[in-house]
Amino acid sequence: MSRPFIFSSESVTEGHPDKVCDTISDTILDACLEQDVNSRVACETFVKDNVVGLAGEITTHADFDSRALIEKAIREIGYVHDDCKFNANSFFFVNLIGQQSPDIAQGVDAEGAENKDTEEQGAGDQGIMFGYACNETPELMPAPISYSHKLGRELTTLRKSGQHQWLRPDSKTQVSMEYVDGKPTRVTAVVVSTMHSADITTPEIRSILQKDLIEKVIPANLLTEDTELLINPTGLFVIGGPEGDAGLTGRKIIVDTYGGSGRHGGGAFSGKDPSKVDRSAAYMCRWVAKNIVAAGLADRAELQLAYAIGHPHPVSVSVNTFGTNKVEEIAIENAVKEVFSFKPADIVSQLNLLRPIYKHTTNYGHFGREDNLDALTWEKTDKVDQLKAVIS
Repeated sequence: MSRPFIFSSESVTEGHPDKVCDTISDTILDACLEQDVNSRVACETFVKDNVVGLAGEITTHADFDSRALIEKAIREIGYVHDDCKFNANSFFFVNLIGQQSPDIAQGVDAEGAENKDTEEQGAGDQGIMFGYACNETPELMPAPISYSHKLGRELTTLRKSGQHQWLRPDSKTQVSMEYVDGKPTRVTAVVVSTMHSADITTPEIRSILQKDLIEKVIPANLLTEDTELLINPTGLFVIGGPEGDAGLTGRKIIVDTYGGSGRHGGGAFSGKDPSKVDRSAAYMCRWVAKNIVAAGLADRAELQLAYAIGHPHPVSVSVNTFGTNKVEEIAIENAVKEVFSFKPADIVSQLNLLRPIYKHTTNYGHFGREDNLDALTWEKTDKVDQLKAVIS
């Protein structure tokens, strides 16, 4: 029996400066893949005040207007108000995109090269990737990050529907939950910080968002009279978005994954094509971990993969069930190795990753969403029967 503890996870909405950058980077990636599935994309975005910059390496036959795509993305996020310095109608664009290094390309390409040991497609970089799943929620995600994302999505719905026209795009949410015997039992604190227009008072914001957001999203049985609700705790949030804080692609890696519950290898996702195992192998790890839990083989599961640049096989595959396994952990690991292939090229084909699907992933978590399983293939639990058959 474990001691009670409180665990917190945060989410940010698409108007957060870092998420603006992630959205733009994935927009450029999708534009490349839409015309050329062999595109190699490592697109980084930075924003500050009314400036948007692209940097990185792209090799593609695709032809598109980057500035027009960026303007469309900013407009869809909702930066269209005159009281926001960062605005789709008037931003300064800096393009610093180059091409992928040929040294990297020869390691990734499925062809031979001098001093390359194989003609197979290799990993786009070295590194470690993790995937995680648990049975705390129907989507097999940790409860704190799941509810944080749900608050963020609903807050965006309230804004974009026009129900509350004083809302602006930049927002954060956070949920703290008490665990007893390893299970989430109640919410101890909810934090919501949202950018707003100057014509509404903080007491009004707090009253509206408690009723229309928090009490709507968080189940009543998880809220108690002791739950602390902190809504715009600074008292004012009129200056936000890239005017209030610079943004960069890839700075919300814990928001993008498991809210801190599962380990993270350190690599970001957005703006990277699936030859980059930072992204594709992390998706693969989630797919495997989710199928382990969905199969009832463990209550919690974490998969780690490790790669060497240019090498077609992982250098390690490791399963950890944190003592929640229902069968021998080594049997689970052996079954995983038999059912799934972890070569970079096989990951891409198994998950059908050479498609312009990445704007679907950018906001409110790359994992735990079941709103578009045709795109988010790593959320499918379609290997449950195979895992069970191998183990039996």
